[in-house]
Amino acid sequence: MAFLSDTLARVKPSPTIAVTSKAGELRAAGKDVIGLGAGEPDFDTPQNIKDAAKRAIDEGRTKYTAVDGIAELKSAIAAKFSRENGLSYSTAQITVGTGGKQTLYNALMATLDPGDEVIIPAPYWVSYPDMVLLAGGTPVPVVAGIENHFKLTAAQLDAAITPKTKWFIFNSPSNPTGAGYSRAELKQLTDVLMRHPHVRIMSDDMYEHLVFDDFEFVTPAQVEPGLYDRTLTCNGVSKAYAMTGWRIGYAAGPAPLIRAMATIQSQSTSNPCSIAQYAALEALTGPQDFLSENRKIFQRRRDLVVSMLNQARGVKCPRPEGAFYVYPDISACIGRTSAGGARITDDEAFATALLEETGVAVVFGAAFGLSPNFRVSYATSDAALQEACARIQKFCAGLR
Repeated sequence: MAFLSDTLARVKPSPTIAVTSKAGELRAAGKDVIGLGAGEPDFDTPQNIKDAAKRAIDEGRTKYTAVDGIAELKSAIAAKFSRENGLSYSTAQITVGTGGKQTLYNALMATLDPGDEVIIPAPYWVSYPDMVLLAGGTPVPVVAGIENHFKLTAAQLDAAITPKTKWFIFNSPSNPTGAGYSRAELKQLTDVLMRHPHVRIMSDDMYEHLVFDDFEFVTPAQVEPGLYDRTLTCNGVSKAYAMTGWRIGYAAGPAPLIRAMATIQSQSTSNPCSIAQYAALEALTGPQDFLSENRKIFQRRRDLVVSMLNQARGVKCPRPEGAFYVYPDISACIGRTSAGGARITDDEAFATALLEETGVAVVFGAAFGLSPNFRVSYATSDAALQEACARIQKFCAGLR
């Protein structure tokens, strides 16, 4: 349509949302669908957090707040960074947005000019490249393949940096792969970044609390204090606290950048929901014991899904360190034909045929910048996962 902007033509709708919507439509039409596309915990928000929101309503905390967050929440965020990450921030270095996505978007909008490059390891969360494009920058995907457990190497990062590089976006544990960088692996990357002082680091730590076995979570500014003034450390309450719909994300970094992000927010959405802010305050300051319990449940689900998918013909599924995703390789399935007669030309065709023939909804790998793969979110019940994986096994067994 002629009145739509050229900017809109550079981006596409979120494929993960599209898959979830398609699964919902099929379910509404009476089809037996198991959705493994949504990236949100199936747990309910803890009761103490819901109670805090109700109190906020009853106490009349329903007016505008400071544009980028109430002072009490910023103080709680500063305390969290100090307690859990060994990072010291003043409240002037902290911003609160409407979900983690907004904090990332505000930072890109505040800093990118045409021609500026942003290095993004692939597979990547679907929104990173499109947010860069919306902000006028140029995404530079660098493929971190299954042979290196979906982790970027220091040599790859060094080779991707140019004089035009403005940001390096880092996500560990990763969406979509669940891959987590050890302290030693991250130190190799931060050593490279120390040699390129013009590059800023955007660390998306949203899955910090969802790590398994003996994996130790670390974040770039923690591993290399020399990067403190060049790093925006981003997080939120969505995943760990089962608060996806409350839409509260936050970030900490250099005060001038935080002020610039507030300016963007002041002319777009203004403050995040006041009630959700008080709920997030309770999340960060209230009991934390449920985090370890939820982690055990997710680890059990991970082990179930990895085991069952590796028993599917033509599927190779690495065992991730965290988050609640797996990203199996289906190279051996490409070029085959399904029992229902669908030609599996690529991972999108695989995901489409899987949904239509078995009712299992997954997200195809091309959406995340690396094919042929698909993403499974195992943030659903053990019974649903067992049935879904059994259907995937049967589907793959039927490929000819």
